[in-house]
Amino acid sequence: MFARRRRWNRSSGAQALYCDAHRRQPQLQTDADFFSLLEMHVLEHRLCQFTLQTQQRCGFRKVAKKVEPKKGVAEEAEQTEILHKKGEAPAPDPPTPRIPARSFGRLVKPLVFTIGFTGCSFGGAAIWQYESLKSRVQSYFDDVKADWLEKKRPQKQAGLGKQVNQWWNSLSDGQKTVTGIIAANALVFCCWRVPSLQRTMVKYFTSNPSSKALCWPMLLSTFSHYSLFHMAANMYVLWSFSSSIVNMMGKEQFMALYLSAGVISTFVSYVSKTAMGRFGPSLGASGAIMTVLAAVCTKMPEAKLAIIFLPMYTFTAGNALKAIVALDTTGLILGWRFFDHAAHLGGALFGIWYIIYGHELIWKNREPLVKMWHDFRTRGPGAGGNGSM
Repeated sequence: MFARRRRWNRSSGAQALYCDAHRRQPQLQTDADFFSLLEMHVLEHRLCQFTLQTQQRCGFRKVAKKVEPKKGVAEEAEQTEILHKKGEAPAPDPPTPRIPARSFGRLVKPLVFTIGFTGCSFGGAAIWQYESLKSRVQSYFDDVKADWLEKKRPQKQAGLGKQVNQWWNSLSDGQKTVTGIIAANALVFCCWRVPSLQRTMVKYFTSNPSSKALCWPMLLSTFSHYSLFHMAANMYVLWSFSSSIVNMMGKEQFMALYLSAGVISTFVSYVSKTAMGRFGPSLGASGAIMTVLAAVCTKMPEAKLAIIFLPMYTFTAGNALKAIVALDTTGLILGWRFFDHAAHLGGALFGIWYIIYGHELIWKNREPLVKMWHDFRTRGPGAGGNGSM
């Protein structure tokens, strides 16, 4: 019986239970007693397993995963806790970049500067014209004497100076006038290439309504170009229309119109940028050149024009002006930002207005100022008692 029990225990894996039962219950001598006790132990074991599984399913819950804060937030919280323990205040947050507000009050000063500079430009042009005429009358006989002496003197051999003099004399009055403007633009272009001047160039030679400097950049940015192609294109257009505009107005009135157009077109750009909230620097002579182009096209609408790269296609000046105005108006409405369309449009409208109304309102009414200047010159120290010219 003992061997049979060992075989049963080996087959069922209950050898430990059998030995324990005989060790605790020595009075059990029969197989029936043994199997009754074994059955009770098996039932108790199954009951314990069922109770344990039920408790695991119903009573126990999985531990929730701890949400770890992000690395930057954890570090910031840890630093704040350390500073709090030390009794120190945390460092303040860095200031956010200031977004310029749409304040039209900042445009009052540029408006006053625009009106004042335009008046001074045309007033100075009227005085300049008076001095030029007076100088011509007084130097008439000196020129005659100089021509007579030039004929008596022996002719010098050809040199570089003579060639430059011949080239200068071959230019028209308009081309001679704009030569100074082109030279000023070339000088400013070279200044952009000097690293130590970058801060000054950005401050005074670019126009931006959100900048601290508002007035003088309205004028100086008219002579400022950062791109060589930009400067070359503007100066070529100015050179092409210089003879027509100077013959039509004279060099004094042209210079007043050109400088005033640069300031007025920049002010229109200020208003547009402030209204749309799109602040940014602008530079270039495009606004002033658009005034010159619009003035010539308005005065001579039937003149034939052509594009330098397509000389075989010609069109009238009136149609060219309409196309330019339509293009800049579309760019302004759609918010194109490749060009300063507001400055272009402002310059073109000023040129049209000046030919139709401005010449009569401004230039034709310069006589009182010229008379005041004449009286001041004739009564000044060193002047003669009579008021000749």
